[in-house]
Amino acid sequence: MAFLSYSHQDSEIASWLHEELEEFHVPSRLVGKLTEQGPIPKRLAPIFRDRHELAAASDLGEEIEDAIAGSRFLIVLCSPAAANSRWIDKEIACFKRLHRDDRVLAAIIEGEPFASGMPGRESEECFPPSLRIHFDSLGRPTTQPAEPIAADLREEGDGRRMGLLKIAAGMLGVGLDELAQREAQRWRRRLYAITAASVAGMLVASGLAYTAIDARDAARDQRREAEGLVAFMVGELRQKLEPIGRLDALDGVGARVLDYYSKQDTSGLSDAALLQRAQALNLTAQVAYLRGDFDTSARLYRQAMAGTNEAVRRDPDDPQRLFDHAQNVFWVGEIARYRGKTDQAEAAYREYKRLADRMAAIEPNNLRWRMEVLYAEENIGIVLRSQRRFAEAAQQFARALRPMESLASIEPGNPDYQRELSTILAWSADAERDLGRLDAAVRLRERQIHGLDAAGGTNVELRRELIPARQGLGILYTALGRPERGIEQFRLAVGEADRLIPIEPDNMLWKGLAAQARLELAKTQLSLGQTAEAVADAAAGCRLAAQVRARDPGGSWRHLRTDCLAMKSRLALRTGTTAEALTLARQALGSAKTELRPDPVSVRYRIASMYRLLGDIRQRMGDPSAARAAWVEGLAQLPRSAPERPMEMHERAGILDRLGRTEEARAIDARLTKIGYRLKA
Repeated sequence: MAFLSYSHQDSEIASWLHEELEEFHVPSRLVGKLTEQGPIPKRLAPIFRDRHELAAASDLGEEIEDAIAGSRFLIVLCSPAAANSRWIDKEIACFKRLHRDDRVLAAIIEGEPFASGMPGRESEECFPPSLRIHFDSLGRPTTQPAEPIAADLREEGDGRRMGLLKIAAGMLGVGLDELAQREAQRWRRRLYAITAASVAGMLVASGLAYTAIDARDAARDQRREAEGLVAFMVGELRQKLEPIGRLDALDGVGARVLDYYSKQDTSGLSDAALLQRAQALNLTAQVAYLRGDFDTSARLYRQAMAGTNEAVRRDPDDPQRLFDHAQNVFWVGEIARYRGKTDQAEAAYREYKRLADRMAAIEPNNLRWRMEVLYAEENIGIVLRSQRRFAEAAQQFARALRPMESLASIEPGNPDYQRELSTILAWSADAERDLGRLDAAVRLRERQIHGLDAAGGTNVELRRELIPARQGLGILYTALGRPERGIEQFRLAVGEADRLIPIEPDNMLWKGLAAQARLELAKTQLSLGQTAEAVADAAAGCRLAAQVRARDPGGSWRHLRTDCLAMKSRLALRTGTTAEALTLARQALGSAKTELRPDPVSVRYRIASMYRLLGDIRQRMGDPSAARAAWVEGLAQLPRSAPERPMEMHERAGILDRLGRTEEARAIDARLTKIGYRLKA
């Protein structure tokens, strides 16, 4: 939630503040209240602090930058030592580039704020330079002085306890009085507890006889409460919160349920309790997934899958148990696919298909089970596509599309049907694009967008689908030589994301989709010479990308780092700062080499593209031999026999042309022209 920045000379008080914030309990009456900072959480944790000196480094490390990007607040311990630390100043500047000024909270422990402007007292300055100035909306420093929110932890100031409450109030977006009342109540409760303890000692003997009865009644009440919470959470509450994107509100309920079941022996649970535990795990796993925490999500889904597998073992002919188990199997496979573990994903998808077929065989007239069969067909198509079996994938998607259209037309008001129809149309469009049938791909994307616009309304899950749908259509228009129409679609995608993100600021899926749309917009703008617009949209996209990457640095959004670095490099090359462009291109190349994708061949084309960019920069710098070496290395990345998508053919032609192999490049260009592809290499 927050990043704690401090001089290592102030480590003692930093340790105290870190521990106090991590253990701070928000008053229950405030939890969930909506403020300018969003819904008030139960805890202020996690608080990230860098425990290492950075004297040997020339800049902040990637881990620190990612932690800063993923933090909602920056807490700065202010002292003369902090004011003279260039590392603290870099951390403040990094945070202000990515976030708002009012998210920086200053905690004075020594010295005097703004003393650098007081003749003779300059050495007392406790605010670092970047804390004293305002950064504009694009994350650039200005000459305008800043007025940071400050707590004075010194005895002659607020004191440690009141200063802590000021910081907590700033993070929660509440008035200090609300927390001060809580503190007074806490001390009163402590006094009452001491008094009560002395009285209780007198009553221990007489109370022992009732202990067994109380324990039995408490266990029974706890079980009833847990069962009621699960039923409410996975039923009415989920139905109300999921369409408006507020799954985070389920965390507290889910934690209570799982805490109860963690104390139970799973093998001894009743069938109902076993399934309730699995449902609670499934829902909390979904919340973690939406927040981009794939490690936690995968772990929870596997725990849920173990529970539903046991439930199916107990009654293998119950279609509802098969359904519950299939959902967990699917999500384990889905996360594996995002992580580039195709074999695991395929095994999970095929098991999912087996379970779906079994459900449909038991109850052939149940539409839910028929939907599961369609989902399974689609997932197998996704795996085939990742294996570059493009024609088979297109056939698989077409096989699922026809019955899905029928179901959606029967119940046009069913959001699940509309969302799945949208998904199959999207995969079908991508498969057609893979095969070079660009006009067919455009028609499918247009059908998808029309359906989402008609059915979306206020359902955020359907509105979310419009972001990648419009981005996909924009990419197609650009490839067909209509970049202005592409930009129009990218802007519509960005607008949809901008409306959604404030609803749930912690939804990393929405932010990741928004970052992709911004970067595609910037790339197309740059191709049309709209450099200033490209700079602004690239900066906005990269800020979002940094926040997403901070939550899951090794996950499915890793490619966003590559895209940001490459975009910044192209912008630097366009503006003539070739040395900066070269540094960024090298970083983009290194990032591309770490990417994991379901289709590993596509990563090789990504790496080749970075080598092409590196060669272009070297050529601009007047070093043709180094440029050629980079292009040769790029060409070496490309497979000789794997089927190529049009954009990959475009990449190959561009490198061949730069290497003087013009006849080969022209032959590829002729094939691209034949299918209507109009991008210039």
